[in-house]
Amino acid sequence: MRAIVAESAEQLIWQDVPDATAGPGEVLIKVAAAGVNRADVLQAAGKYPPPPGASETIGMEVSGVITDVGEGVTEWTVGQEVCALLAGGGYAEYVAVPAGQVMPIPAPVDVVDAAGIPEVACTVWSNLVMTAHLGPGQLVLLHGGASGIGSHAIQVARALGARVAVTAGTAEKLELCRNLGAQITISYKDDDFVARVNQESDGKGADVILDIMGAAYLDRNIDALATDGQLVVIGMQGGVKAELNLGKLLAKRARVIGTTLRARPVTGPNSKSAVVGAVTTSVWPMFASGQVRPIIGKRLPIQEAAEAHRLLQSGETFGKILLTV
Repeated sequence: MRAIVAESAEQLIWQDVPDATAGPGEVLIKVAAAGVNRADVLQAAGKYPPPPGASETIGMEVSGVITDVGEGVTEWTVGQEVCALLAGGGYAEYVAVPAGQVMPIPAPVDVVDAAGIPEVACTVWSNLVMTAHLGPGQLVLLHGGASGIGSHAIQVARALGARVAVTAGTAEKLELCRNLGAQITISYKDDDFVARVNQESDGKGADVILDIMGAAYLDRNIDALATDGQLVVIGMQGGVKAELNLGKLLAKRARVIGTTLRARPVTGPNSKSAVVGAVTTSVWPMFASGQVRPIIGKRLPIQEAAEAHRLLQSGETFGKILLTV
């Protein structure tokens, strides 16, 4: 089979590699498309190796058709169209996936666009709901509202009855966020998000903040939190190290939570399989009802993986970037 081999961050070559096969408890998927994520860019640059035992090939989510099932797999059959959350291996013609990380394609999404769902759906649900317990009437602040995660999180949060504030960098992206249901849209280039959140909440602050920036936003995120609020950090685009003002944290009885999805175990409590099961049960009906839809900013042939990574880093697109096979 063929797969993308990262000879460097800029040299992503579509070439022959050993065939993937379905081991016990796995299914083999013929890939229709793969979603592009920042973790993929970091891995291509040698800065984010896959978890032990995972494929060295880039790619954390795919859609396609099952072509084989391994020993012990009873819930999936050959010929089913599916999407899947991966620890790696997605930028390829075929990928083997633990059966518990496979999901049916939610209606009415097509098989290609479904590749842009697993990572965002599992990230958003595991953090906003399973971790922060976001509920009706609460205010959630989403940094990077026009990103793949942000655009999905807006829709899910609104479906849950929450009030949504977002940050983004351009008027076009802020308009996209409004069209998806965000009630409070903040330009991180021109506005102070702490002041806007406090203004829009009558001084209360945000009950939940989902943050992709990390160190650069830590202190201001604490300022923007409500009493008993929760800051969930899922990215470090703004750096790794920052000073945490414990006085502010204690005064607000606030929580700062750091989470990752890729390194979770396959099975067990808080595992990838547990998250996938919760997403299939709770989020897929939101697609069926029209409350949530995939937001796809760009589709490129997989041979153009390097260009897809450049686009993601540039911030020129919104939503998800897909690589079609």
